[in-house]
Parts: sequence; structure tokens; C-alpha cells
Amino acid sequence: MHCVRKTPKLAAAGAAAVMLAMGVIGCSAGAVGRRGSDGPGGPGIEAAPRAPRVLRSIGDGSTADTGPQPHQPAFHRLRPGEKPPQFVVFSWDGAVEDGRRLLSYVRGIGERDDAAMTYFLSGVGLLPADRKDLYTPPRHPRGAADTGLTDRATIADTLHELRIAWADGSEIGTYFNAHFCGQDGGAADQPADAGAAGTAVAEDAADSGPGAWTPQEWAGEIRQAQDFTQRWKTNTGLTALDPLPFDYAKGVVGGRAPCRTDPAGLPPAAKAAGFRYTADPSGQPQIWPAKTDGLWHFPVQDIPVPGRDVETLSTDEGFLSVQSGTPDNGTEDPGQYAIWGRQMHDGLIAGFDRAYRGNRAPLVIGGHLESWNGGVYLKAAGDTAKEVCGEQDVRCVSFKQLADWLDLQDPQVLDRLRGLDVGQAPKGGWKSFVRQAPAAPAAPAAPAAPGAPAAPGVPSEPVRPAAR
Repeated sequence: MHCVRKTPKLAAAGAAAVMLAMGVIGCSAGAVGRRGSDGPGGPGIEAAPRAPRVLRSIGDGSTADTGPQPHQPAFHRLRPGEKPPQFVVFSWDGAVEDGRRLLSYVRGIGERDDAAMTYFLSGVGLLPADRKDLYTPPRHPRGAADTGLTDRATIADTLHELRIAWADGSEIGTYFNAHFCGQDGGAADQPADAGAAGTAVAEDAADSGPGAWTPQEWAGEIRQAQDFTQRWKTNTGLTALDPLPFDYAKGVVGGRAPCRTDPAGLPPAAKAAGFRYTADPSGQPQIWPAKTDGLWHFPVQDIPVPGRDVETLSTDEGFLSVQSGTPDNGTEDPGQYAIWGRQMHDGLIAGFDRAYRGNRAPLVIGGHLESWNGGVYLKAAGDTAKEVCGEQDVRCVSFKQLADWLDLQDPQVLDRLRGLDVGQAPKGGWKSFVRQAPAAPAAPAAPAAPGAPAAPGVPSEPVRPAAR
């Protein structure tokens, strides 16, 4: 997907404009009781901590084992004659809580509509700008980043929101690091750093983008994203803040590459790192996802654009591109904001209905924490969640939860589901479609955290080991 920080032409005039476009954001618990983050190490006072108590501190205390994640759904293998649930996944690229408070806004949507979501966190999102030289990107100068780095106050606010999101049952995935796009990765006019992770020599600038990175270079990106997340206390000096309440090596099981390409070098590195899925940023038809070499692939999808004889990606940027252009080269027209927002909402609902009444393929909705065209795309996603997440048989889940369900299913049933075309309901109905699907062997359930629902069974594919 597109770079999340370069929005000079399509950003709203200011935070007030965004708030007006999206409505009052009083539903976000993260907007209440902000803690102080005015200097290294303090004061770090948390408002009403909601994460479970720390069972085991990890590394420098930036992350911790707090037991099984709360609020995880209980899944089962489809029974003969049973209709599959309609899964909907809301996913957000570049999870950062800056002055616009958009992370807390979308987290509040999930809380309001009982929807688990996936938040893709960039490792450098927890690296302050004055420590940028700790990052050695493939084929780019040390410290380079197309997203720009941040400050300690923003990092503290981001951590606060991620703690609450995890405790509410949502997933923290990886957005890797610096969001280099295109063939030149956005920084090819600078000399490549021979010391960059996975790069032994300077590379041709035309081959510096992530689509050309090798599995070894992607492995370096994955390692660095994990290191920045597991060492944010050391790197920021904010030692008084609470840790992120999960073991990164076990809890982060997938990610989305930047831009609109599926890098060939990423899947081997992701599999070696213990990932269970990749959230592919390129569009594919609304059909059931497939698993290749041990990885589920969850692409964004092509969905209708109401009023036009075209389809676009099931993302904010997809609708942006057909309405007003790209984030960097678009045409701002406030008079069209309401129309554009309604068009995205109606397109998402059209994609939902096509699956819900047809093949029941999971609907994947991708978004950026951006105020493009006055914030109407964020509002459209929120209105969609409010409309669909309470429908019969609908499960608004994270990518990890979707992978949990898929791993429980009979592989032959999944093959038959993948044979259904876009919007195609089974001939003869679902009662005859799902047949001879024996119950899966009972998987041992992890002990639930105090006051939390029981965790689902152990998936058939192992998650990332605690140590590598």
C-alpha cells in the first residue's frame, strides 16, 4: 500500500477538520487520562491499566508475558450442512497514535462494535528520530525511512493504545519498518549503505525497492522490527512505562508489506521467522484465501465502486485513487467529501453483501491512519463496522483469528470453498455443500487469563517459537 506519511495535498486542514468529518470521538477509552510523557523515563503514569498482570518480563522489560490473550473467540470445525461464518477483517497500516489521535479513533470503533482488528506496527514507529542510526535498512542508507521517525511522546501514546487494543482481543502484526515504495524504494538517490542488514555491497538504485529484496534482506527487516519493539525502553529511555503485554516472538504471527506489491523474497523469510500469514497488499478477487508453503495469504480484494462500472481495492487508498487521485498527486475537493465517503461505504457494503449472500469468502478491509479527503474513509470504515459486525453469522476478526479458524477446518472443505467463484453460492445450498466433515481432534485449550474467556484450541500450524 502507499506510503502513509506523504499526504501534502489530501490531508485535512487540521485535526479539527478531521474530527468534524468523523464525528465526536468520545467512544475511545484511549482519549481519556493521557499519561505524562515529557521526558526520558517519566513520569509514565498509566490511566486505568487494562492489560493482565506481568507473569514474565522479557528483555529490558519493553514486552512481557501476561498469559493468554483475553477475548479470543472459540472456533470449531464446520459440521456437515453448516454454513461458514462471514468473516470480516479490518486492518490498519502504520499503527501510530500521533497528534491526530486516529489510532485511538479506530480502536474505539472496534470497542464499540465488538470487532477484533489487526494493527500493523512498524518497528521504527517505536524508534525515536534521534536514534535513527540504529536502523540499517536493506539497500538504503543507515537511518533512512520513507515514513519519517517520531518522538517519545508519540511513542508513549502509541504504546498506550496498543496495550488496550491487545487487551480487547485485537492483533498486533508487523508493518516491518520504513515503508520504502516503488522500484527505487523512495531513497535510491542516496548511496546505499554497505552495512545495511542483509546487504554486503551497494546495490543498483533501480533495484533498491522492497520488491527486489532477497529473503535474507527481509529476514533482516523482520529481526530489526522485533528488536525495536522489544527494546523500546532502552531506545527511548521511557523506562517507567508499562510493557507491551505480549511476547513478540510468539504473538506477532504475520504482517503486511508496504505498497501494492507482493515481494517474492518475503514469504520465505516470513515462514522462517515463524509467521502464519502474510497480508498481501495487492488486490485479488473475493474468493477464499489459500495457503502456500505453510503461510496463509490474505490479500485485499477487488470490490465494486457504486455508480461506476469498475472495481477497486477494498481499502481507503483504493477508493481515493478512483475518486481524487493518489495521496501525493490528488485533487482536493471538499465539496465531494460526503459523496466520496458514501461511495466507499456503499462499496464496502456491496462487497460484503456479495460474499455474505454468495461464497462467504472473508472480506478484508485495509485502511491507513490518515485523514485523506477530510477523514471520510475512516468514517466509512467505521460506519461499515457498525452496520455489519452485528449481523447473523458475521464474525469481525483479526487476521490471526481468521488463520485460527482456517487451520481447524477440513482441508477438503477448504478446497471446495476455494472452488466457489466471486459471489457464487453453492448449487443446492450449504446443507449439501459441507458434507462428511469429521470433527477435528480436540485441541488442548490454553488456560484463560483471570476473568477472560477461554482461548481457542492450539492451531494445527505451530506459532513462532519463543527463542530463535
